[in-house]
Amino acid sequence: MTNEPKEQINQPVSKDWHSQEEPNVKERNLTANPGDRIADEPQSVEEKAQQVAVDSPDITGDHIKVPTYFVVDYPDGEQKALHHVKDAEEISDVIRQARVDENGDRIWW
Repeated sequence: MTNEPKEQINQPVSKDWHSQEEPNVKERNLTANPGDRIADEPQSVEEKAQQVAVDSPDITGDHIKVPTYFVVDYPDGEQKALHHVKDAEEISDVIRQARVDENGDRIWW
């Protein structure tokens, strides 16, 4: 057995956050899914309607396509593009409203 110093082994580990040269994903306000991003400049309902959040096969092999915005037609004629993440609660409200009759009773099928 020798007491010679061994060569240092460098393993791959994360660097400290304060030693990063570039801002990380959270600091850059990015999302995990680029389709979830909301444009910095205003867009028309038509432009929003063309955006796709997910366009890939799922675990079963079926191809899934999910729009970034769901376009809703309101009774007063207004059209609104609801973001699938940011406006999820309002989307749920719209779906609930679609499932009630003219008396406000929930329709079960």
